[in-house]
Amino acid sequence: MQTSDFDYELPSELIAQHPPEKRGDSRMLVVDRAAGTITHRHFSDFPGYVRPDDLIILNDTRVVAARFFSNDGTQEILRVEALGERIWKCLVKPGKKFKPGHTIEIGECNGTVTAICEEGGERLIEFNIAPDEATHGHLALPPYIQRPDAVDDKDRYQTVYARESGAIAAPTAGLHFSKEMLAPLPHAFVTLHVGIGTFRPVSSETIAGHHMHSERYVLDPGVATAIRTSGRTIAIGTTVVRVLETCARNGGGELVAGSGETDIFIFPPYEFQAVDALLTNFHLPKSTLMMLVSALAGRELILEAYRQAVEEKYRFFSYGDCMLIL
Repeated sequence: MQTSDFDYELPSELIAQHPPEKRGDSRMLVVDRAAGTITHRHFSDFPGYVRPDDLIILNDTRVVAARFFSNDGTQEILRVEALGERIWKCLVKPGKKFKPGHTIEIGECNGTVTAICEEGGERLIEFNIAPDEATHGHLALPPYIQRPDAVDDKDRYQTVYARESGAIAAPTAGLHFSKEMLAPLPHAFVTLHVGIGTFRPVSSETIAGHHMHSERYVLDPGVATAIRTSGRTIAIGTTVVRVLETCARNGGGELVAGSGETDIFIFPPYEFQAVDALLTNFHLPKSTLMMLVSALAGRELILEAYRQAVEEKYRFFSYGDCMLIL
């Protein structure tokens, strides 16, 4: 399939630049795969779609402040991996400046570029003292949010159940939940630390030419057992889908607990082995996440859902509205 098969037109004014006034104050487009129908609801209606024997699975990763600016504000780095306390693998801006030997000052810390990674172009930077996240770190809001991170982002770009630090970006489908809504619903957690792949578009013309970056995940034995013995498994976000489908693949079709790294790439046609329903935000055109939701609901139905969402002026992407695929 062609990458262009997953394209759609999106007016820029529909890209949400700020979260809604309060969590859960969002619209929810509901796609019923069996009936082939699309209906327009609100996220407050979500509990009504959950059956007593269902199990909701959420990603409890916690976003870290991994973006740092030089003292003069002209350079920035995004830590994608800490190879040691003082050695970081980073995305950098502007790339032309960050040649081996180049230095960056962040507060009292000095970092020197020691190498350029061949595959992705990331820089290895060695610091005399590691920059402190609390003092100098910023959240790496996605590029389509065209503003600096603000004080309220520290709360709103984090799920209410985040606990395992390690993500660069938030598992945004979970941002809709308040503690009050989640508490009475049957739920459990997996962990997947959202990584560099979030910032990498599909550059190849065909799907087959794209390679996913790996991300670290954990599925505990107790959660795996609960999923196997429940009714429907409702994944909250594509990151949960990636964990569960990886673990089902590792078990030869049976969901097994485990941890490690996954570079699973889900696109049509794909037979899901662990996920029955999905709550997700709207995704960028021609992205791997558009391909994933198309694998679950069918490309034509998804594109029609997106067409209607644009027509009805839904809010898109991280701080936007959501879609429930049943």
